[in-house]
Amino acid sequence: MSREIHRYQFKATVPADEIESTLLLAVLAVEGLHGVSRVRLEASYCFDAEKHACVIDTETIVGQDISRIFTGFSIREYGETAFRVERTDTTPKETEDVTT
Repeated sequence: MSREIHRYQFKATVPADEIESTLLLAVLAVEGLHGVSRVRLEASYCFDAEKHACVIDTETIVGQDISRIFTGFSIREYGETAFRVERTDTTPKETEDVTT
C-alpha cells in the first residue's frame, strides 16, 4: 500500500525558523477545523531546518488540510517562487519480522 505525501523545498533565503512557524500555524488552524485529538491521531509531518524542507503525509483529510493551509500561508508569506511542492506516492518500507 502506498501513501501520498507532499514534499516542500524552500529557497535558502527563506529563514528556516519562519518556515517551521508557518507549518505549526497551519497545524493550529487545522486543529480549529478538526479538533486537537483528530489532528494528533491523523496528522504526520516533519521539518528539516538544514535542508529548508518539510514533508506532510496527505493520506487523510487532516493531512490534506494541513498541506492546503501551509501552501496558502507560504505563498502569502514568501511568494510563489520561494518554494516548490511535489506530490508523490511512497511505499512504506517493509518491517522486519523479529521473533523471540
